[in-house]
Amino acid sequence: AAANGPQHFTLPHAMAATNFQPGELKATGVSTDIALEGRGFIPVQLPDGHTAYTRDGELHLSTSGQLVTKQGFAVLGEGGPIQLDPNNHTPLSISANGEVSQGADTKGTIKAVDFTQPNLLTPISNGCFLANNPNLKTTDAADTSIRQGFLEGSNTSAATEMGHLITSMRMYEANQKVIQAQDERMGRAITELGNPN
Repeated sequence: AAANGPQHFTLPHAMAATNFQPGELKATGVSTDIALEGRGFIPVQLPDGHTAYTRDGELHLSTSGQLVTKQGFAVLGEGGPIQLDPNNHTPLSISANGEVSQGADTKGTIKAVDFTQPNLLTPISNGCFLANNPNLKTTDAADTSIRQGFLEGSNTSAATEMGHLITSMRMYEANQKVIQAQDERMGRAITELGNPN
């Protein structure tokens, strides 16, 4: 499973779903790393100007001083991309409500955004989602707090998923044996019906 945020997986009958359950938070001690404690997404600006949403909080400062994702997408605050002073070397601080400060100067506020039906989000590359479905409605992730110096780990367990895989394999093998037994019975019945003696 991927290391950050929601995991996309395929279900039987060509259906796909994304598990949006929050993952375990892991301390990194890096001031630009953030994790959402609760539901919601961080809004980011794609190179084409569209807004995407992600839970991957592995951020850094660009050469121009913008707070960006590891792919270089600008993190959007309430007033647009969050711009810091690249010449100011005072520590970066991000509060639980998303307020980004550089020393005593407030530079913007990251507001977590949630959706009434997150399963309608369109997954794109780099752990981002687009909200281009007209049935999607945004809500304020009021109960979500931002943890500076943390990253969200995978929301799946390799051991649990391996257990599910083994269970599925055993069910498949059991069904295969039933089909083989039925096939042998049908073969015998055809042979006996075809032999008048």
